[in-house]
Amino acid sequence: MSPRKVEYLGEPTLAQVMRRPSWILALLLALGIAVAFAALAQWQAGIAVQSQQQEQVDTESERSLASVTSFDQGVTDAGAGVVVRLGGRFVVDDFSVVAPRENGGATGAWVVGNLVTDGPDAEPGAHLAVAIGWAATVADAERAAETLAAERTSAEAREITGRYMPPEGPRVPDADEDPLTLRAMSPAALANIWSAVDGPVYSGYLVLHDDPGSAPLLDAAGLAPIDSVAPLPADAVNWLNVFYALEWLVFGGFAIFFWYRLARDAWEKEHEMLLLEAEADA
Repeated sequence: MSPRKVEYLGEPTLAQVMRRPSWILALLLALGIAVAFAALAQWQAGIAVQSQQQEQVDTESERSLASVTSFDQGVTDAGAGVVVRLGGRFVVDDFSVVAPRENGGATGAWVVGNLVTDGPDAEPGAHLAVAIGWAATVADAERAAETLAAERTSAEAREITGRYMPPEGPRVPDADEDPLTLRAMSPAALANIWSAVDGPVYSGYLVLHDDPGSAPLLDAAGLAPIDSVAPLPADAVNWLNVFYALEWLVFGGFAIFFWYRLARDAWEKEHEMLLLEAEADA
């Protein structure tokens, strides 16, 4: 059987002990320590946000594809979603359809081409998958791809701009679909069905922008420009620094609790001495 907890009655009360000058000074010291810990927590939390903000990449300033990536390099965090410019020629036999694709909230399909890139803004003779335009249905996209293949002007040299994107993982077609159905923008999968691949293939793909270089293609095929949305900023919180900030707050709270525990111990010890004195006098 556990011993019964002693109840300390009468004076001094715990509040009276805490109001003594020595314990008030101790409380002020504990509060000062807690404030210092709170300031450290605030500083740590500020670093958690600022360090990430400083690392944000400017994706909207147009630059050459060669300055962003190379054909033998994967799509890095610094290159993903960046607006780039380059020159090249489309291979007329390599237009294909990728579906489903959303554009402006509607589901349809993309027409995709094989661009043989030119210098100096890209690696000469390399191949880049380009999402050219969007159609409301797969049938419309297939007709647009056929139109572009028939238009020999599609193979003319042109300067284009667009957003360079990381590849999507290949997706297996449904059982009742053509095995060659494309459901994802995977340059590796596209290269397997292109008719003319005599050079390296970029690992990422380009979402074509509506500009003078691409307008004739879109108009000839009756395609709508694809939404080109700037990538969302990376998570602006460094969770390790947030954890450190919480630790500082816990330390500050412990400083106040430590003062309370010491004051209570002193109060209990004082009552124990009074009980011992009372027993000695009895």
